Amino acid sequence: MENYKIILADDHQLFRDGIKSLLLSEEHIDIIGEFCSGNELLQFLEAGNTADIVISDISMPDLSGLDLTKILTEKYPDVKVIILSMHINEEYILEAIESGAKGYLPKDTNREELLEAIAQVTKGNEYFSKEVSQIALKSFIQKSQQKSKEESPIATLTERELEIIKLVAEGYMNKEISDQLNISTRTVDNHKAHILQKLNLKSSIDIVKFAIKNEIIRL
Repeated sequence: MENYKIILADDHQLFRDGIKSLLLSEEHIDIIGEFCSGNELLQFLEAGNTADIVISDISMPDLSGLDLTKILTEKYPDVKVIILSMHINEEYILEAIESGAKGYLPKDTNREELLEAIAQVTKGNEYFSKEVSQIALKSFIQKSQQKSKEESPIATLTERELEIIKLVAEGYMNKEISDQLNISTRTVDNHKAHILQKLNLKSSIDIVKFAIKNEIIRL
């Protein structure tokens, strides 16, 4: 089994030393480089050196870990990035994933989890700590719900149109609707025409079906 070639990128020497101390005793891991900036790391790779994994912080002086991840993903797809950061929030996590990071761990992660992340990423999998996974999942659910809401045909209707749909579905005639809403019957007709056009419906019966299907009224 060949050793995993790992590069460390962090602008704090003390932290790099800490990661090295966790990994150097591992039989199948070689730390082949450590850099305090993203640009230095890129120069190392451009010189023909190869690596399996880059373990990178987000905050660095010249090139952020997120920008570095984007570049590595595009130019060196065989080099996988694990972000190791104190920033455990939705914005950074999602941007890291979108940039191509294969792992994301908090800086206070323990040795066992770091080794597990390395093992999974070298196998072609992704690894995110429990806290990071929960934040990413919560964001995904919220965005999916928002997208579903925006795509719903109800989202295209005005409050007045929803009122009219409800009254039509409850069996009220145009004159009764105009009396209830204190508008003219002609205005009711115009609203109904707009509703039919927006929802691609053909008749008042279709409006009733739409109201039932979308739970605007309950039977």
